[in-house]
Amino acid sequence: MPVAAAAPVTFTVKREIPLQEANGKFCWFHPRAAAIPGRGKNGMPRVVMTLSQHLDEDDHYSGLWYMYTDDLGEHWTKPKDPPQLAAQKEAEGLHSSVHDVTPGWHAPTGKLLAIGARTYYAPSGKHISDQINKGGTAYAAYDPRREDWMGFQALELPSDPIFTNCRCACSQWVVRPDGRLLLPMYFQKVGTPFYGVMVVECSFDGTVLRYRRHGNVLSEDTKRGLAEPSLVRQSGRYFLTIRHDDCGYVTVSDDGLTYSPKKRWTFDDGADLGSVNTQQHWLGHSGGLFLCYTSRRESNKHIARARAPIFMARVDPVKLHVIRATEQVLIPERGLMLGNFGADAITAEESWVTDAEFLWYKAGLKPTPQGGNGSVWVARVRWSLPNADAVTSSSPRR
Repeated sequence: MPVAAAAPVTFTVKREIPLQEANGKFCWFHPRAAAIPGRGKNGMPRVVMTLSQHLDEDDHYSGLWYMYTDDLGEHWTKPKDPPQLAAQKEAEGLHSSVHDVTPGWHAPTGKLLAIGARTYYAPSGKHISDQINKGGTAYAAYDPRREDWMGFQALELPSDPIFTNCRCACSQWVVRPDGRLLLPMYFQKVGTPFYGVMVVECSFDGTVLRYRRHGNVLSEDTKRGLAEPSLVRQSGRYFLTIRHDDCGYVTVSDDGLTYSPKKRWTFDDGADLGSVNTQQHWLGHSGGLFLCYTSRRESNKHIARARAPIFMARVDPVKLHVIRATEQVLIPERGLMLGNFGADAITAEESWVTDAEFLWYKAGLKPTPQGGNGSVWVARVRWSLPNADAVTSSSPRR
């Protein structure tokens, strides 16, 4: 008799708020979580969430903070700000900080890597990296055995002009089976106002992240170009989702470096996904590929850039579209923007999507009647089947 096809993996969502704090000085921003297998209680992972404070000017961020849970969210530490991750004083009254950080576990070295972008600010807090042609990708490592952070270092890149102010920012990155990293990056194309995207391969020895090579450049010379790409490895192929002011794009690669022509994100009925001027992220599962995204609807016209709610749905990995019937809300819209979020596997049974409500008092925003109050959200995506691709061992390879 023929064998019945396996039922596709499905998911349910449980929402939690581990942190709520907003005031006239800051609101929390860019919360993203990553698991360190086996470092929590009774064999559970330690889940580390990195986050920044959005300060007094638009896109002015503090140094990096972090908090963690050893019991899958039952209890969290309070946010901590290690001095080695703090904002730095620079020459001529300038200062800088590393933000747009995505943390991830590097099993071969037993380190948690936090990778983001260093931005330079004027004394007023306005960012000036593009004006002074300075900035780029920075990384820090957390050693769970010592429970200590190594301070931020700059990723050294070749002298080619395309690497000027080239940043891996708000981007999901991938550790290949051989331990090398694939970092999606965006950069301003020389002599133009447009940004392009490429993937850079790096090695990491536990201390230093080193450039090895990079792939082809993807372009869209309209508006500001392409930005904030995110990468996932699924069934031996690599899928890249990319931000543009008007839409999102998707492309695929067999080797992780060379990508096919990009395709505009749509639903399976041909309608545009509606994710405008913000990022999308992936959740990979051995039983399917899923996209987390925002989408412009009649119901969220009052939200800038339609940045709330956060949705999730299954992706057809061949046709590269989103299957509308599988869509669910991950994080609700409560009258405030969401948007700059994170997504990662935590255990074989669940993945987490994290975001924070943008309650910025300087812009005149206040707690809303719908309940928006600057909360940091964790949407726990619970899978109907275990994820065989989830990393469950904390032992570094020797």
